[in-house]
Amino acid sequence: MPKLIAHQYGKARVRVLKVLRDGATHRIKDISVAALLEGDFASSYTSADNSKVVPTDTIKNTINVLAKQHLGDEIERFAIVLGDHFLSYPQVREARIDISERNWERIKINGQPHPHSFQGGGESRMFTRVIRTRELQKVQSGIRDLLILKSTGSGFENYPKDEFTTLGETAERILATSFSATWTFEKLPKIYSEASASILSAMLKVFAENYSPSAQATLFQMGEAALAACAEISKIDIAMPNKHCHLIDLSLFGLENKSEVFVPTDEPHGEIEATVAR
Repeated sequence: MPKLIAHQYGKARVRVLKVLRDGATHRIKDISVAALLEGDFASSYTSADNSKVVPTDTIKNTINVLAKQHLGDEIERFAIVLGDHFLSYPQVREARIDISERNWERIKINGQPHPHSFQGGGESRMFTRVIRTRELQKVQSGIRDLLILKSTGSGFENYPKDEFTTLGETAERILATSFSATWTFEKLPKIYSEASASILSAMLKVFAENYSPSAQATLFQMGEAALAACAEISKIDIAMPNKHCHLIDLSLFGLENKSEVFVPTDEPHGEIEATVAR
């Protein structure tokens, strides 16, 4: 006899753009929300009983209304509000709220940021995940797909070699990655957005200033810097897929390529991941 051993449902990719106004100066919150519920819904799967199922359209409408009432500068606090609301249904045991945020940057006019005109800030996204039950609350925040590159200050040497090795050692190379990180809050920070900004700033400082003997070493140093920058986080998960830049051989054209012209590649790429904790 088949058993239903796990289930959750909800609404995903709920897009909301909210204008926050401070007089003539505006701020943009452009978010995508997923709200997934787990609880006493088994009968809807096994017995076609919808009596406990909160419609996903209702979930979408709830997100929109609560965004009007509660969405501000900190997506973490809005996610907590959503989680608390969905736990008001007695059949819900756990609410998982995922929010990612598109970055908008102010257009500069004559060197000054315009108060209400913006341009896209790249493909990276800040995000948060809040898991709420009646017994616990887990808050994680982070960044996804931040493309970062250093044109010097990186190498890769002293690695094992066998008959399949073609990579040459170098103390001078480009290091580029589509960087993602998730930090877990053990304690409540005063302002989530400021805590996240300090974490990201500390990691990018390490990436830019420290010599990188490998992506692995740089990843660990960035994790150390994140933990030092924010006492409220307990650990950080980091992924650094290595975006290779291969030196182009121009010798056939009688030219010497002194680490100037490269071909950037996305596939295949090195995949480097780790968790750094206190």
